[in-house]
Amino acid sequence: MTTLAVPGPTPPPAAPGVVDLLREAAQAGPLTALRIGDRPFVLATGPDQTQEILARRPEVYVKHGHRARALLGDGLISASGDAWKRQRKLLQARFTVAGTRRWAHHITAAAERIAARWETASLAGAPVDIGRDMRFFALDTIWRTLTGTALDEATERELSAVDTVVASLPTLAGARPDPGLAVDEALRQIDTTAHRVIGLARARRADARPDGPPHLLDLLLDTAETEPAYTDRLIRDELVTLLVAGHETTAQTLCWLFVLLDRHPDVHDRFLTAYEAADGPAARDALVGALVQETLRLYPAVWLVPRHAARDDVLDGVPIAAGTSVLVCPYLTHRVPELWPDPERFDPGRFLPGGHRPHHPAAFQPFGVGARACLGQYFALQETLTLLRLLLPAYRPSLTTPPRGAVFGANLRPDGPVRGILTAPRP
Repeated sequence: MTTLAVPGPTPPPAAPGVVDLLREAAQAGPLTALRIGDRPFVLATGPDQTQEILARRPEVYVKHGHRARALLGDGLISASGDAWKRQRKLLQARFTVAGTRRWAHHITAAAERIAARWETASLAGAPVDIGRDMRFFALDTIWRTLTGTALDEATERELSAVDTVVASLPTLAGARPDPGLAVDEALRQIDTTAHRVIGLARARRADARPDGPPHLLDLLLDTAETEPAYTDRLIRDELVTLLVAGHETTAQTLCWLFVLLDRHPDVHDRFLTAYEAADGPAARDALVGALVQETLRLYPAVWLVPRHAARDDVLDGVPIAAGTSVLVCPYLTHRVPELWPDPERFDPGRFLPGGHRPHHPAAFQPFGVGARACLGQYFALQETLTLLRLLLPAYRPSLTTPPRGAVFGANLRPDGPVRGILTAPRP
């Protein structure tokens, strides 16, 4: 039987160094052992191994000590066991392909709001803060879905505390948060906003029950009337979890997409030519979808998925002892040359008919695989498609402050602001 030799301790790297250490370790194969600081890990980058860990043996490789628990509490992302099953069952129907249609008017309204903002900036020749606009769009969309109301700027400022907490989260569970960020104050602000919104929803419901299908916060409050598990604390945790999960991935993906188009004007030119020549909305949507998918391949917001071996196991012929920390790394799986030829190249054509992409279900995993795959992936893809239909044919941002690189923290985000000037799609 094969064994994994764990190397000796290495100095704890700064957060950006973690991905370098993982990249080096992955050269040894699809399943390899390494140390980060004095902690042993097993890294999985092969699709077969990823499928086993996340999809086929979720009872063995479990979530443990979630790094965002201080923010998310017992919400769906950090919950486990029967509580997780109950919470997922409640929300799942709202985020299927059919369920997402009920939120289409909210998605469209939020997208039109950003399109109007860009039109004003374009006419004035004013710069746009792409990072902030993409965040506002995604946050506005999930806020409307939760509450039925548009996001106002005062609430946006309050919810910037979410970004402060997420930026402070360690790359790996068990590490300390960034001490330079005011996390305690940010958490208090998040609690204050969440409880205020829950209180307003309760007051509104006391006056008159909402007409039509319930929004997500109404759904939680309805459930609390019959399910004792849905305490005020759990409603707060689910509200914050939906806010974080409902905007972080989408905002980062959209931001990276504009960064990539700016870096690769030839790809942008080919996209515009194909878009103009496309035969109908479905063909145009396929082109936009390919851009989004290739962006998710190169920059999956959830770039690292930690798991904990709940019992002894043998994986790919290798003994895994109970208590071992196991890391699945979509960022590196998406760069395996045998799966993705010329993996660092930005090539949306991979995701178009005739393009070369692997068929293994775990070779492309920006939303995870298995039972704990992202609940909102259809919602997120519909968001991006709706906004990009409005922006890509009308504007070509030229970045004046491109990001310095990438931050490999709790999520994968641009290092620094992303700002630009809007020009016509064609020179």
